[in-house]
Amino acid sequence: MRTYLVEDNKTIRENLIATLEDLADVETVGHASTESAAASWLQDNTADWDLAIVDIFLQEGSGLGVLEKLRKRKPAQHLVVLSNYATPNMRDRCTQLGANRVFDKSQDIDALIDYCMECSSSIR
Repeated sequence: MRTYLVEDNKTIRENLIATLEDLADVETVGHASTESAAASWLQDNTADWDLAIVDIFLQEGSGLGVLEKLRKRKPAQHLVVLSNYATPNMRDRCTQLGANRVFDKSQDIDALIDYCMECSSSIR
C-alpha cells in the first residue's frame, strides 16, 4: 500500500516509516513536514497514494488544513490522523474533515499497524 506521511518530527517520521514498512506491508512514497507541501503533493499525485498519515501540528500550517484540502479524494484513498493531541474534540473535528480514523501516537501505534494491514489487504 502506497503511503504518504505528513510529520514534521524527523525522528518520529523515520521510526514510523521503518515500523510500517516492516510490519504493515506499506511502501512510503513520500513525506512532508508542512501543510502546503503535503497538500500540494497529495493533490498533484492522486494516482500515486492509497493512504496518507497526517499529524495535526506541523512546521507550517496544520494537519487540519491538509484534511480540509483532501476532502474530495478518491473513495479508495484512506486518510488518517496520527497525533499526540487525539482528544475527543480533536477526533470529532478530524472526522468531520474527512479522516477515516484518528490514532494517538502514544497509545495507538498497534492499532495503526492493524489498520494499515486491513487497508492493504483490501487493495490487493
